[in-house]
Amino acid sequence: MAIDLNDLSLKELKDLQSQVAKAISSFEDRRKKQALAELEEKARTMGFSLAELTGSAPVRKRTPAVAKYANPSDKSDTWSGRGRKPRWFAAALAAGKKPDDLMV
Repeated sequence: MAIDLNDLSLKELKDLQSQVAKAISSFEDRRKKQALAELEEKARTMGFSLAELTGSAPVRKRTPAVAKYANPSDKSDTWSGRGRKPRWFAAALAAGKKPDDLMV
């Protein structure tokens, strides 16, 4: 498959470049999937799962933290009590409010 690149326009060259990049990417993905399938099959024939052998556990998704405090001037602005204190929370404490006063 010999292509004379000198006969192609700039647009055709860029299209060809894009097609080559996609082909390389899909080739690597196919090879990874093939390798993974072969490794899983080998582990299965030996009585294990691939996750057992690699020590990788299934990924657990965290649920978002529940709002615990609300901004007194805008009740839709909330904070769970985790991480950095929002400015409105620090300002309310500096103004003499207690954290219990800001609870949702």
